[in-house]
Amino acid sequence: MKKSDVAVLLWLGALWGASFLFMRMGAAQFGSLPLAGMRAIGAAICSIPLLASRQRLAEMCANGWPIILIGLSNSALPFVLFSYAAQSLPSGLSAIFDAIAPLLVAASGWLWLGERLDAPRAGGLLIGLAGVVWLIGGSMGLGHGGASSGWAMAACVGANVCYTFGAHYSHRRMQSVSPLTVAIGSQVAAAVMLLPFTVWLWPARMPTPQAWFAMFGLAAACTSLAYVLFYRLLARIGSSRAMTVLYLIPVFGVAWGAMFLGEKITLAMAGGCAVILLGVALATGMVRPRAVVPARIAAEKT
Repeated sequence: MKKSDVAVLLWLGALWGASFLFMRMGAAQFGSLPLAGMRAIGAAICSIPLLASRQRLAEMCANGWPIILIGLSNSALPFVLFSYAAQSLPSGLSAIFDAIAPLLVAASGWLWLGERLDAPRAGGLLIGLAGVVWLIGGSMGLGHGGASSGWAMAACVGANVCYTFGAHYSHRRMQSVSPLTVAIGSQVAAAVMLLPFTVWLWPARMPTPQAWFAMFGLAAACTSLAYVLFYRLLARIGSSRAMTVLYLIPVFGVAWGAMFLGEKITLAMAGGCAVILLGVALATGMVRPRAVVPARIAAEKT
């Protein structure tokens, strides 16, 4: 992998990690639905120049309903759920919860789609689950265990369930469609779906300039720019390497929250994050334990 690709990978981790910071900054003033709607609308507007290609427009129209479903599961619903969670949870904690998406993808692929799951991957799922339990239990013990925080944690899990469905659906139904077409079309679909709720639930009091800055950062940088970078990186280095960005999102999310919002990095957050990432590495096959060869067999081979 070239140095330029590594740099793009780091940029992606920083951008998607910053999305949790921006949601934390803007959710209280905009509200979860208006903030999610403005994020999708802003990202769709930023992506309009990429729709100039007739081939891309034709491809989008030919796959309208699948793209709408992906827009609902990969953008509209997760945006709303994570924005709701941002009103109660620290941004770093929400970012750590985002790391469970690959675990859910691996588990659901094994349970419902008949995908093969060997011993290391099964162990990774159990380790990742233990990390989630540790994270939730530790967070409740440190003052994040109220009713609102409990629902917020459930919203984070729900958002990852949506991502899981979207990942499986895209893999099975959209392999012949350009990834950039799917990315742009899904943002446009999410914007259309969230527009009525954004208008209906618009806050009575105008948000502050800081909240507006957070919203623009979410839409332009963390959504529109990040998706373009991701799909270009996907074409250059392949999906397995590009997906390593999932390891960087929690790290940057915790770092941005600590740097700009003064959030504390607790033992529960650090430990839960480490255990979840270890489980993700094993469950996705990115890290595989070396086979242990008995000394006698090794001696015979020599």
